Amino acid sequence: MPLSTFENLPQPKKDRITAALLTEFSEHSLAEAQVARIVTGADIARGAFYKYFADLTDAYQYLYGVALTHIHHEFGRPTGTAFNPDSYYEAVASFVDHVAASPYDHLIKRHYRENESLVPTRVLPEDLPVADWAAMTLSHATIKEIMLQPDQQTAALARFRQALTLLAG
Repeated sequence: MPLSTFENLPQPKKDRITAALLTEFSEHSLAEAQVARIVTGADIARGAFYKYFADLTDAYQYLYGVALTHIHHEFGRPTGTAFNPDSYYEAVASFVDHVAASPYDHLIKRHYRENESLVPTRVLPEDLPVADWAAMTLSHATIKEIMLQPDQQTAALARFRQALTLLAG
């Protein structure tokens, strides 16, 4: 995550840096990304980049978090205490629709194609009910399939709905 010096920047400068990160990580994989292009795009000194982020992976994780927060904010997440397959289905369908209509479309696709294995994955809570764990795991697999093979969206969502129905018992 970004260092405190980044968090304390004026919003217009943070926005400029975030936009430069989005351009870099949408056009280049994390392995091919360059600080030089980012600092040029953000109009900051190279040394400033390292005052804001530990390294390129840190900057990538920040940007990916911003993207997911933005996309999830548009439609919410599954809610309620009881397992609700419709809630998971709607969340995945909405996520896919919002990604396609967002400035983060290329970033998310590149993440699944090239960067996913280069960043740590989030660990789900141990006390998560089994059906919710399975639904979350299937949700992410379905989203990945659709991002990598958009022409398979209808089939992937149908298969996802069927699996959720089976989980609901």
